[in-house]
Amino acid sequence: MDTALLVTQLMNGLQLGVLLFLLASGLTLVFGIMDFVNLAHGSFYMVGAFVSASLVLALDSFILGVLLAVPIVVAVGVLTEVIAVRNLYPRNHLDHVLATFGLILIFDELTHIIWSPEGISVPLPHWLQGQVELLPGVILPSYRLVIVGAGLAIACALYYVVSHTRLGMLIRAGASNRTMVGALGIDIKTLFTLVFAIGAGLAGFAGMLIAPITNASIGMGNDIIITAFVVIIVGGIGSMKGAFVAAIIIGLIDTLGRSYLDDFFKLFLGDEAAETSAPAISAMLIYILMAMVLVFKPQGLFPPKVR
Repeated sequence: MDTALLVTQLMNGLQLGVLLFLLASGLTLVFGIMDFVNLAHGSFYMVGAFVSASLVLALDSFILGVLLAVPIVVAVGVLTEVIAVRNLYPRNHLDHVLATFGLILIFDELTHIIWSPEGISVPLPHWLQGQVELLPGVILPSYRLVIVGAGLAIACALYYVVSHTRLGMLIRAGASNRTMVGALGIDIKTLFTLVFAIGAGLAGFAGMLIAPITNASIGMGNDIIITAFVVIIVGGIGSMKGAFVAAIIIGLIDTLGRSYLDDFFKLFLGDEAAETSAPAISAMLIYILMAMVLVFKPQGLFPPKVR
């Protein structure tokens, strides 16, 4: 096995895992605390990509474009929660699914109207276009390392906020018993709006990070949101630790499966059969993992502690 290629694919899997965590962390906050199934969470991923792309092109500064795009996406999250989502909390999950599916269509159509259907290519500054030699023969694009570093920094910040701040205490209390939190005088509406906005900002930031690689395109969040739901189910609904671990595992499984499964199948199948079946099986791996977790640990790998 080519060691350099293996290390490269491991880093690619880590990058995917970090992006999935940014999406899944916001989703697990919204789903785990508010018990709200938000299919439109991936739309904030798309909005973040388009807003940051526009600002980067207008200001000719990648860093400034991203820094200004984050509060804009948070504001979009606040408006979405106040206008459309807040009245859905008392409804059942089927209503959540139907309503947020409608939000997906609205976000996609608005994006089409504002930015046109072609999408936007996001240029990287010269200092992010280089390569870094991690190990002898292992050369990675600098920007991919920036994505991994930014994602890990966000993960550490979220852990600190959730575990060691008053806001985190309220979030954890709301996840355990939101009725009691409201009875103690906490403004649940404001807390829910804040949590929803934080989730939108995290999803938008993930879209900003990936836009220079895949370009900003309409519907880009609709496929990855399915994987994000797999992450929170595998990790444990409402568990930030579970979301992080599951995101990394799923990122690695997906990347390594697409890279090496055909070689593995060739050990006991013909070349044509292996090359035909490997792509289909690799696409199923994360769902097979989810099914196994649901059978053996229905609450997820790291379910939140009930206090």
